[in-house]
Parts: sequence; C-alpha cells; structure tokens
Amino acid sequence: MLATFASDPARSRGRLYPEEESAFREPFQRDRDRIIHSSAFRRLKHKTQVFVEHEGDYFRTRLTHSIEVAQVARTIAVALGLNSHLTEAVALAHDLGHTPFGHTGEDALDALMAPYGGFDHNAQALRIVTSLERHYAGWDGLNLTWETLEGIAKHNGPVTGDLPYALAEYDARHPLELDTHAGGEAQVAALSDDIAYNNHDLDDGLRAGLFTVDEICTLPIIGEAFAEVDRVHPGLDLKRRQHEALRRVFGVMVSDVLVTSKRLLQEANPGSVEDIRALGRPVIRFSDALWQDLKAIRSFLFKRMYRAPSVVVMRAEVTQVVEELFPLFLADPALLPEEWQADVAQAGDKTALARVVADYIAGMTDRFALQEHKRLTT
Repeated sequence: MLATFASDPARSRGRLYPEEESAFREPFQRDRDRIIHSSAFRRLKHKTQVFVEHEGDYFRTRLTHSIEVAQVARTIAVALGLNSHLTEAVALAHDLGHTPFGHTGEDALDALMAPYGGFDHNAQALRIVTSLERHYAGWDGLNLTWETLEGIAKHNGPVTGDLPYALAEYDARHPLELDTHAGGEAQVAALSDDIAYNNHDLDDGLRAGLFTVDEICTLPIIGEAFAEVDRVHPGLDLKRRQHEALRRVFGVMVSDVLVTSKRLLQEANPGSVEDIRALGRPVIRFSDALWQDLKAIRSFLFKRMYRAPSVVVMRAEVTQVVEELFPLFLADPALLPEEWQADVAQAGDKTALARVVADYIAGMTDRFALQEHKRLTT
C-alpha cells in the first residue's frame, strides 16, 4: 500500500513522447527495466568506485554499487510507504553518467570541459537517458517518465544557479522543476547511496589493506558494532567478524534513516508528493547525531583510502589518460568511431564538438579508456 505522499504511477506526469502503457507493468516499472537493459548500465560493470578495474576482482564497481544502492532504497521505500519501483529506477540510474576511473576521471574531464560548460555526472546521467541511448525507433534516449527524470536530475536536492549544460538543454524542452526538492522516492535513493558507499568503502579499504580493523574501531558506530559481534560470537574468525560488524553498521544507518524520516514525515504531514516537493527541505534524512558520526567516518576514509599513497599514484596515472585522450579527439574527431561521426557532423562549433568528445570519453569503461590511450599514444 502506498502512502498518500508517494508517487502514484496512475497520476504520473507521463513521458516526453507519448506511449501506449503496458497492460502488466506500471510506468515506473518500465522505467526501471529500460535502465537495466540500457548500454550505459551494462558498462557500469567495468567502471570503478575507488580502485581501477584491474586492481582486483572483489572491489566494488559502479554496477555492484548501483545494485547495492537499489537494494537499500527498496527496503527504505517499502517501509515508508513510497513507490519502490520509482525508487529503484532512480537508484539504478544515479551513476549512469560517471566517467571511467570514478571521481578522478570526472575531475579530469570537468577541468578539460571548463571552457565548454564543464562536466557533471548527474547531468550526464540525464543526458544519457534522454539522448545518448539510441535503441528505440521513435526517439533518442529511454523516454522515461517525468518522475524518474526528476529523480535523476535532483535526487541530491534542488539544482539552482548556473545549470550544467546537459540539465539546461533538457529542462528547456521538458521542465523538471529543478528549483525544488524531488519526491520522497528520489530522496530515498540519495540517502541509500550514502549508506551503501559508507559501508562498502570500509569493506573495500580493509580488503585492500589500507587500514586495519583496530584502526576503524576507534570510529563512531564501528567500534560498537565490533564489540557487539565479539559479545555475541566470541572467537569468530576474522573475515566473519568483519562481515558481521559491517552488517551492523549498515543496519544502524538504515534504522536511523527510517526513524528520522518517519518522524519528519509525521511532522510535515504531506498529503501528496507535491506537498513534499513544496516543503523546501528534505524529509528523508539521517538524524543530526548520526550525520556527525558519518562525517567522522568519511573524514577517515578520505585520508586513509581516497588519498592513500597507492590511490594517489593511480589517480595521477588515470588523470593523464583522460587529459591526453580529450585533446586528441578534439583535434581529430575522425578518430571517434563511425557511429559517432553523425554527432561530429552536427556539431556547429568547438563547444558542441567538445561535448561530443566528452560524451564519448565519459561513456568509456576503465579498461577501454586504458586500451584506447595505449593505442593512440604509443
């Protein structure tokens, strides 16, 4: 049963290109399925979170991360009476716009694109699902519902000021009300992203040997989780002990979001999804106390994982890959594959051409970017 403030598929604002609705799938289910079957979603298998793909088979990729986010988001959405299909669609799509090499690749591409409007992975995700996926006979993109597009564009909150060009272009023809918060489903997807990466970055960092269990036990939440495991399961082997403790950390975050969000929703008493958009503040949140604990964990991870010496070395190497590929393609767009030449031909100036090049590079997997760099520079 959906709450009154959930997104009702029967009252969806529809799609940019009208379609006959399915007899057995609601609109948000179709959105989720189209995202799963998209080329961009499959490519996430070979795009990394922190570590470059070839560094290990067990570290998270953008694909496994997106699946984990969707699992958390479904759980929270159902518990709050929100639409789980819409929540899952936004969760699965939230990282579609990421470049190869994680945030390192995005930082490099954003710097290169600074003269041409910059680069933002959330805006790029919208560009992918509204333009760059080209499989359907009647339109470019996936022709997703307005609600899913809204969630992709602003699941992290309102987008104001100088808009990324990919958002500005689409919003001009299909307004997404970028100056408001999204519905509850997209807010759940955003918090689920935080929950997933806080938990799995601890796991990946331990697996990579960047820090030890003893070190993270000095952090809030984590020390208590390990202490509880030792109390309930004394003498557990190291791998099981670690897994059981991180399960508890995960549970603390999910429980906190549910308790806090239920209270905020009760206080706001929204009668519709429009009421949630009009509140001017998010209703899906961590408590202030837990948010402070998570800031301490993120600070630790930033120093010990995201800026670990081995990671910094790799960041420099993959930054060079992006920095050298971009000007090569910009100077000689004939190097782009044949299927991209129509976009090149339609590019009326250098800015438009740079955006075609950025689309191509952003779509690369880690593996392909390294292969192309080697092929074109050696």
